[in-house]
Amino acid sequence: MQNPKPSTPTPEQIRRAPKALLHDHLDGGLRPGTIVDIARATGYDALPETDPDKLGAWFREAADSGSLERYLETFAHTCAVMQTRDALVRVAAECAQDLAADGVVYAEIRYAPEQHLERDLTLEEVVEAVNEGFREGERRAREDGHRIRVGALLTAMRHAARSQEIAELANRYRDLGVVGFDIAGAEAGYPPTRHLDAFEYLKRENNHFTIHAGEAFGLPSIWQALQWCGADRLGHGVRIIDDISSDGRGDHVKLGRLASYVRDKRVPLEMCPTSNLQTGAASSYAEHPIGLLRRLHFRVTVNTDNRLMSGTSMSQEFEHLVEAFDYTLDDMQWFTVNAMKSAFIPFDERLAMINEVIKPGYAELKAEWLFRQSAAAPTLASDSVPDEG
Repeated sequence: MQNPKPSTPTPEQIRRAPKALLHDHLDGGLRPGTIVDIARATGYDALPETDPDKLGAWFREAADSGSLERYLETFAHTCAVMQTRDALVRVAAECAQDLAADGVVYAEIRYAPEQHLERDLTLEEVVEAVNEGFREGERRAREDGHRIRVGALLTAMRHAARSQEIAELANRYRDLGVVGFDIAGAEAGYPPTRHLDAFEYLKRENNHFTIHAGEAFGLPSIWQALQWCGADRLGHGVRIIDDISSDGRGDHVKLGRLASYVRDKRVPLEMCPTSNLQTGAASSYAEHPIGLLRRLHFRVTVNTDNRLMSGTSMSQEFEHLVEAFDYTLDDMQWFTVNAMKSAFIPFDERLAMINEVIKPGYAELKAEWLFRQSAAAPTLASDSVPDEG
C-alpha cells in the first residue's frame, strides 16, 4: 500500500510539534499583564495603556510601521520594567513557560545586560537573575507537562561601546546558562566591524556568536558579519535574497558569490517572517524570501524575534508559512532540525535533541493519519449484530 500524500498540518498539530527557537528577544516577549504589574509596583508611569489587552494592541500597532527604527522604539517600555532582580526573574520564567506551552523544546533567548542597569544592578546580577528565571520557567513547564531547555545569548548594542565587556561577560557565564553572544540594534550607520575586538576575543576563546545582519541593511552588512567578524549565524539574513536572481517563479535561479558562500558553508539564517513584514524586509508571507531559500536548501530557521511586538508565537509563524507555501510536517521538521543543528550547545546534546525529541515527536504526529480512518469508521448498532445461535 502506498502512503498517502502528507497532509497540511492543523493548527493543533503545529502547536504540538516540537520546535526549536534561535532568535527571540527577552525584552520583546513580555506578557502585557506583567508589564502593567511591574510598572505599578516600581512606579513606572509612562505606559501608553494600563489595561493589558489595550497595551498588547498598542505594542502590535506601534511596531507595525514598516520601520526598524520605529519598531525598536517600543522597547523603551519593556526595558523600563526590567530593572530589578525580581522583575528579571519573573520575565525570564514566564518566557520559558510561554514557549514550552507553545511546543518549543529548545530556545536561545537573547537580551542586552547593559539595558537593565538603571536601578543599580550590576551586569553580573542581571545575568544571574535571568538565568534563575529560565531555570524556574523550565521547572514550571515540567510541572505543566511540557519540556523545554533554554540558553541565554548576551547581546551588545551596536550603537554603544560595551561589546568587549559583554563578550567577556558571556565568556565568564558560558557554562552557567549562557550559550553565546550577539550584537543588535539599528544596522544603518553601525556596521558590525565596529565591534571587531569583541569578535576576535570570542574566537580566541572558542566561543559562539551570532550577528544581526541583513535585516534592514543589505549585503554589505552580511558580508562584514561573515568575512570580517566570523559570525557563526546570521540574525535575520533576509537580505541575502538580494544576491539571488530569479525569473520571479523561482524556476531559473542564479546565486551570486555571497549567496553561494552562505549556502555552501551552511551558514544558519535566523529568519523571523512576521517581524520582517513589520520592518519592511518583506511585503507578505507568500513573498517572503524564506520560500525560495527553503527550495534552494539554504540552512533556514524559523523564529519569532519579538513575540509581544509582533503578536506572534512559533506556532503562529509556522501557521503563516503553512498557509503561504503549503508546507507539511516534513517541512516543519526540516526547519526545526536546521535550527537544532545550528544551536550553540555541544554537538552530542544537539544530536540527542534531534534524535530523541524532535524526530520522534514529528513521527508521532505524521502517524496520526493511520488512526483517523479507524476512528471515523462507523460502528455496528447493537441490534444489527447477527446472533451467533
